[in-house]
Amino acid sequence: MQGAQLQKHIDATLGSGNLRDAVKLPPGEDINEWLAVNTVDFFNQVNILFGTLTEFCTANNCPTMTAGPKYEYRWADGVTIKKPIEVSAPKYVEYLMDWIESQLDDETIFPQKLGAPFPANFRDVVKTILKRLFRVYAHIYHSHFQKIVSLKEEAHLNTCFKHFVLFTWEFHLIDKAELAPLQDLVESIIQF
Repeated sequence: MQGAQLQKHIDATLGSGNLRDAVKLPPGEDINEWLAVNTVDFFNQVNILFGTLTEFCTANNCPTMTAGPKYEYRWADGVTIKKPIEVSAPKYVEYLMDWIESQLDDETIFPQKLGAPFPANFRDVVKTILKRLFRVYAHIYHSHFQKIVSLKEEAHLNTCFKHFVLFTWEFHLIDKAELAPLQDLVESIIQF
């Protein structure tokens, strides 16, 4: 299956309500292709979810990128910003989305042509993207969940997050320690 067909598979299985089945690698499919299509999907979902909060998640309301009192995230892209810097939550998310988009647009990382090879470090790139997307979920749950509820978006947020957690768990893409800010929620999702 190519990207578009894999996307149809995701859409079809997600609609069935069984997210555990939806995250599994379809038989005979290339793992990197599956990771790529899902990474793009998660990027788009988080971008849309966070987009609904831009008027509430401001530099004044969220001067640092946090997930509760114990977790603060600093930004570094390893290229223009090598030493992690403290930025507001909306600035962190802006940097993150721009950084991810540049990764997704780089055909040496996310090849667009049929049969083009994925780089040897592809899984590591995906892990870094997903780890950082998790931080946006963690920030939303810790800092903006009441606003999500008032916007009647909690079912959508929870479904997106559940899909994200089950996928990252299935393929061991985020270290357990990284999940600590939402540990109880994550554990309730991955329990059978």
